[in-house]
Amino acid sequence: MADPRGRSDAYAGVDDAGYGSGYDETDDAFGLEIAPAQVTGSGADELERAAEAALRPRRLEEFVGQRVVRDQLSLVLQAALGRGTAPDHVLLSGPPGLGKTTLAMIIAAELGASLRVTSGPAIQHAGDLAAVLSSLEEGEVLFIDEIHRLARPAQELLYVAMEDFRVDVVVGKGAGASAIPLSLPRFTVVGATTRAGLLPAPLRDRFGFTGHLDFYSADELERVLTRSAGLLGAELAGEAAAELASRSRGTPRIANRLLRRVRDWAQVRGDGSLDLRAARAALDVYEVDILGLDRLDRAVLTALCVRFAGGPVGLTTLAVTVGEEPETVETVAEPFLVREGLVGRTPRGRVATPAAWRHLGLTPPADSATLFS
Repeated sequence: MADPRGRSDAYAGVDDAGYGSGYDETDDAFGLEIAPAQVTGSGADELERAAEAALRPRRLEEFVGQRVVRDQLSLVLQAALGRGTAPDHVLLSGPPGLGKTTLAMIIAAELGASLRVTSGPAIQHAGDLAAVLSSLEEGEVLFIDEIHRLARPAQELLYVAMEDFRVDVVVGKGAGASAIPLSLPRFTVVGATTRAGLLPAPLRDRFGFTGHLDFYSADELERVLTRSAGLLGAELAGEAAAELASRSRGTPRIANRLLRRVRDWAQVRGDGSLDLRAARAALDVYEVDILGLDRLDRAVLTALCVRFAGGPVGLTTLAVTVGEEPETVETVAEPFLVREGLVGRTPRGRVATPAAWRHLGLTPPADSATLFS
């Protein structure tokens, strides 16, 4: 747990994405707080992050999926341990809920180091970051979630700290001000971002290793679910695991969330067994369909297909129609709908694809194929 200076061990007080989690994920995806009814949203609030903490793997060999990133990261850590030095700074990017915070915790555990946790939105002034950096100890891991949201002065201070392991403390004001260089012990920054394109090039270049996390396959999610069920003290039937994996949007956080909802249904309305019947019944209660779409997703598709004849329609108009903020539609619902080929983005606005019409049980218009042109 955190001491008076804000230190934490490798597992305390953390949240982000991964098997139980994410910070972001107000994680976010991009700083938005996901409403509880949106059970397939990839963000996580404080209560969920606490529930997910027990499900996170604590070593690289326990981490399911992301084989390429896992192997590359293992090589970086083993080489650093062999040399007896702190490893290069690590940048982890990818959509929310895939394991960025989990990997940060694992890095600290593999190095036998403590983990300091903060986030970009929490550091609005260079002095805030200087206070954190000046209290770091030798070999400590500093995890900065949503690092793309650091204030510009803090970014510039971080450049020097990451490269030269020093910070310049300004004493005094006006013409009499002077900068006193303060040496820092060698430490490792682990940055996590859902929007790598927003990182300035000077900051991005100071990371010695960059790993991009991809969505999980159904087989990988089944393994995640089986492991999580065991940690929860429940036995998950193979058919139920496959059903949950197919509706989890390729995201472990969502898979674990659905697993907990199935466990609730089995406890309250079933016989306690986490079988296929319980899985399907629970998913029906929470309105998660066979593609993993929830209420908001289907509302967007229905508005496009029924009210606007397939589009194109502007984002603001679409958001007003479904009763949500434009940012919610754009960051929560739209990424998955576009990735699944149900919605297209054109210069004129959003359009529904023939697959969207068929998913709603509707017949696409004859000219639907020309909407993208």
